[in-house]
Amino acid sequence: MDKKQTKTIDQDRIAQAVREILIAVGESPDREGLQETPQRVARMYAELFSGLHDDPAKHTKKFFTENYNEIVMVRDISFNSVCEHHLMPFIGKVHIAYIPNGRVIGLSKLARVVEVFSHRPQVQERLTEQIAELLYKELKAKGVAVVIESEHTCMTVRGVRKPGSLCITSALRGIFLRNPLSRSEIMTLFNKR
Repeated sequence: MDKKQTKTIDQDRIAQAVREILIAVGESPDREGLQETPQRVARMYAELFSGLHDDPAKHTKKFFTENYNEIVMVRDISFNSVCEHHLMPFIGKVHIAYIPNGRVIGLSKLARVVEVFSHRPQVQERLTEQIAELLYKELKAKGVAVVIESEHTCMTVRGVRKPGSLCITSALRGIFLRNPLSRSEIMTLFNKR
């Protein structure tokens, strides 16, 4: 997390809440196996929600001037996030493509943007839009395309219990949104295995 950060995650308060949850479900938080669970869960939430106090745009500030006018694509960026509706994980892959407009960024920066946005209470639709919008704006790209495919544990391990079900979302900006041929090309590249 950034040293200038003013907000923090209150791990003591989380631990107290977890202790209360254990009592509410009929467990004893003083039982040997559960004694340190509230603190472990608090540390886990601090990690899972670290993106709340981080600015993803900081990863797009260093770029390189290049006269390159074709697609730059990174496929299969793994991520995990927490669904804000049930506070359960969703896990998957992000595919990102952009057409530079005189500037390119390091490929690892794309993964870092995904990390920051995904480490917040999220819904996949918003996550997809946030990544696409930030990259389009910050890179001043001719086009940006983001596709996310993930498995939501709130659907696979509870409720309807349909393991293996994938949610797929996309967000297109610029030429990928306006030009059907460009959109078709990028979707073909995303799906090529």
